[in-house]
Amino acid sequence: MSTVFVKPGVCGLDTTITVEKVGRSGVKVSMDTKCPYVKKMEADLQEIDGFSECFSKFADSKVYQSANNNCKHLACPVPSGIIKAIEVESGLALPRDVEFNIQK
Repeated sequence: MSTVFVKPGVCGLDTTITVEKVGRSGVKVSMDTKCPYVKKMEADLQEIDGFSECFSKFADSKVYQSANNNCKHLACPVPSGIIKAIEVESGLALPRDVEFNIQK
């Protein structure tokens, strides 16, 4: 099981993403969040091929298709966090933190 904690910013709707392997290359995504839009994505991501997902184009990604259909904020970092968790759980990346530093 791999977990990513996302603090998305001003909205304050933190999300905990958990990805579990299902079979050889499948993964199941679950999310603990108060964001109703992100929570809707969970239904679309119950069993997807982790390897294919991590090497697909944005338009072909089940994660980004779900975000397109459910999320209301284009800059939401949760879809990227989901991909990162899938990469780690699928053995395609090491668990390393990602960080945005926003200044004005």
